[in-house]
Amino acid sequence: MEERARSQGLFQRLVRTEDRVAPLVARVALGIVIFPHGAQKLLGWFGGNGAPTTVARFWEHFHLPPAITALVICAEFFGSLGLIVGLLGRFAAFGIACVMAGAIALVHARIGFFMNWTGKRAGEGFEFHLLALALALVVMLAGSGKASIDRALSR
Repeated sequence: MEERARSQGLFQRLVRTEDRVAPLVARVALGIVIFPHGAQKLLGWFGGNGAPTTVARFWEHFHLPPAITALVICAEFFGSLGLIVGLLGRFAAFGIACVMAGAIALVHARIGFFMNWTGKRAGEGFEFHLLALALALVVMLAGSGKASIDRALSR
């Protein structure tokens, strides 16, 4: 009985959120921006290659085990959907934050801060990832906010 009460308490802490607009804006913006990246990796949409190729390329280029790549794909695809509807927003934002931190560390930090707006250099900087991290942090701290499934569950 005590274990069930503890798990319910954890769930309530995870979905707890106030009826505020700022986390709503942060979570929906982050979800919309990240969704195409997840759909590229999982389904091959938006010019992506789908899950099998993503797993192979992440192993080839970054030496990431398939299980880690599967977590990246799930965080981007399912996490973005969770953010858009406001379901388990803190958890979804945490997953996306981890992916963004990993992308900075493995790829984008060595390129520099700025994105490649002119196309004159190889690769992209980490400014996009930093903005995504900031939006994820808002959701992790404030919850999903107004008009979210989390808000309905936390009442």
